[in-house]
Amino acid sequence: MNPRWLAVVAGTRPEIIKLGHVARALGPVGRVVHTGQHESPELATDVLASMGITSARTLTGIVGRSRHTQIGRMVEQLGDLFTSDEPAAVIVQGDTNSAVSAAQAANTAGVPVLHVEAGLRSFDRAMPEEINRCVISVLTDVHCAPTTTAVRHLLNEGVSAAKIELTGNTIVETTLAMVPAAAEAAEIAAQAGAEPHRYVLATIHRTENADHPARLEAILDQLTKLGLPVLLPLHPRTRQSIIRFGLTPALDRLRAMPPVGYRTFLGLASLAGLIVSDSGGLQEECTVLKRPLIVVRNSTERPESIAAGFAWLVQPGEAISELGRQLLADSALRPRLSAIPCPFGDGTASDRIAAIARGFL
Repeated sequence: MNPRWLAVVAGTRPEIIKLGHVARALGPVGRVVHTGQHESPELATDVLASMGITSARTLTGIVGRSRHTQIGRMVEQLGDLFTSDEPAAVIVQGDTNSAVSAAQAANTAGVPVLHVEAGLRSFDRAMPEEINRCVISVLTDVHCAPTTTAVRHLLNEGVSAAKIELTGNTIVETTLAMVPAAAEAAEIAAQAGAEPHRYVLATIHRTENADHPARLEAILDQLTKLGLPVLLPLHPRTRQSIIRFGLTPALDRLRAMPPVGYRTFLGLASLAGLIVSDSGGLQEECTVLKRPLIVVRNSTERPESIAAGFAWLVQPGEAISELGRQLLADSALRPRLSAIPCPFGDGTASDRIAAIARGFL
């Protein structure tokens, strides 16, 4: 195996964000491979630049394809790369099509796999991400688990304890490094026409919500009933669904906007009175930012946020507006959340993971 490099594979904005500090900690031996699963500047190239990644090999013909086409093309191209210029190991993160493709390509090329954020489970096989997580686990040589809950899931599935490392979650250090100071965050909110702590920040993009007209309509309707302005950065997929389902009139009652850069997004999140989202990453970021989050999903693979008191899992419907108004009216909520420790680690996960990865060189 080539002792000179470690492949850091990322294809979506969350992966870039969570692996950026790992890549930097690895230095020259860590080379980023961008699969192209996210292609727009707001979700890919701008995020790479914000994480200090100025050179990344990018695959072609991936974005906008069906899931099976994406995975097939990524496995083919990554497999060719890992065979022709074999890395010492391949680092993947999370549960995306990019991550499962990289793990399969590495395995077929005989290259070890290190899985960042290993062991998360929703136990909901209707989620494509859950299938990806389970497949990646079978192919992984070192499981970097973010929490003790994740470690327990892996052990229950028969993974050897010798292959599991409790590292914490890299989102902690990334959020702390990227979130703007209060004054800058207030300026970001002002530019969006919002007053600190007097607005709601919402994001919707998951298949179970964005691809189902009744669910998407219910979510948009409930957001309008929260009693505060709702800032809604729209994922390209969600915008397309809103147009396809004829739901554009609902946007007239919300402050829809294009996707924003990660630092800008963290600034908005840090001063939001409430966050409503189906994002997995926000379930972690809210515990660093100390903000309340309503998780609009069928299930979650991050129960730590809920157990700690930062997040509430609800289905689309009246529960969103009812719970949201209760949380916004709770004057003691903000100081209460500020006193709760983050359940995802101490902000040194990236250094731990980089040190583990160097062991393959």
